[in-house]
Amino acid sequence: MSRIINDPFTYRFPRIDIHGETSSTCLAVINSFIKDNMKLKNKNIIIIHGKGSGVLKKATHEILKHHHDVNKYYIDGLNDGQTIVELNIK
Repeated sequence: MSRIINDPFTYRFPRIDIHGETSSTCLAVINSFIKDNMKLKNKNIIIIHGKGSGVLKKATHEILKHHHDVNKYYIDGLNDGQTIVELNIK
């Protein structure tokens, strides 16, 4: 029996899982997710890209690096298969 441990600091953040997307299609998915969360005034969001070969993680970070609504982003310290994003909410 496996036990799921929720990170007490991030379990309430909105999240999207982009497993199964390609590096080119994840652009539209991530942009839409960021836009929705800007409207909802969610300061922090999580993008689950998985560990795998790192293609989705690299594509995700490339999108976030150039996105004007992203203040900062970093790999979750408890799960390197997801990235925590801080949005520019005023």
